[in-house]
Amino acid sequence: MIDTVVFDLGNVLVRWDPRRPFVGRLPAREVEAFFTDVDFLAFNHHQDAGRSWADARAALARSDPEHLPALDLYVEHFADTLAGPVPGSERLVRDLRALGLRLLGLTNWSAETFHLAEPAAPAIGLLEDVLVSGEAGVAKPDPRVFALLARRYGLEPGRTVFTDDSATNVAAAAAAGFDAVLFTTAEALRADLVARGLALART
Repeated sequence: MIDTVVFDLGNVLVRWDPRRPFVGRLPAREVEAFFTDVDFLAFNHHQDAGRSWADARAALARSDPEHLPALDLYVEHFADTLAGPVPGSERLVRDLRALGLRLLGLTNWSAETFHLAEPAAPAIGLLEDVLVSGEAGVAKPDPRVFALLARRYGLEPGRTVFTDDSATNVAAAAAAGFDAVLFTTAEALRADLVARGLALART
């Protein structure tokens, strides 16, 4: 029997698009060069794992100083990366709360920008708590973050559904013993939870 559901946040509860801060502020050619030259996803993973934005800027000043204006735009307008709630997710969170399940978050997110998450997707505030990788200093898919999740909240992984839009993170959660589900849509997750015996109304 499932007693806890743990949500990733980005593109599960809140839509995240790292290119949105540049719209109308930087030519598309320069944006693409920034994302390619700095290997943005790898660069950003360091932020998720606890690196400060000041240290990130210093690193970029050494490696690719021509992209400092793009990084500054991204950080200054980070709120624009958050495009609002993922459709259907807030209703699902509310329905799960009504069943009395524990609801938690586990997110790869910079500690310095996490305060912007809940205003963009109020369902985040309905969770009991969120383990933020940037605060913990370790990020998915590192197995240590799943061990920390279980230890901090007293979870039994086999009774805990973990959902994430990253197949890599889902595989890591499964390896840690969680009932891991790849998130595609809120409706699909609802069906997955119904299949596990939760008495949710279908949409």
